[in-house]
Amino acid sequence: MNRFNVNKNKCKGCGLCPRVCPKKILRMGDNMNDVGNRYVECIDDDKCIMCCMCATMCPDWAISICDPRENKILFESERS
Repeated sequence: MNRFNVNKNKCKGCGLCPRVCPKKILRMGDNMNDVGNRYVECIDDDKCIMCCMCATMCPDWAISICDPRENKILFESERS
């Protein structure tokens, strides 16, 4: 289980999450989702401190943060 998880098809590529990440481990990737937007990716999941700033900032409810040690979701911004 990764700490940082993104629903690629909900991400519109606004770039807010990389700006608020205190560890600077998020970036806009080169791949496109189903609607033609570049989506965010984590370049070093092990450095994620699970602060949930990215998920809190996401206007599209596309990010969830998990604690792999406890196999539990800490923050899930997805809505149906």
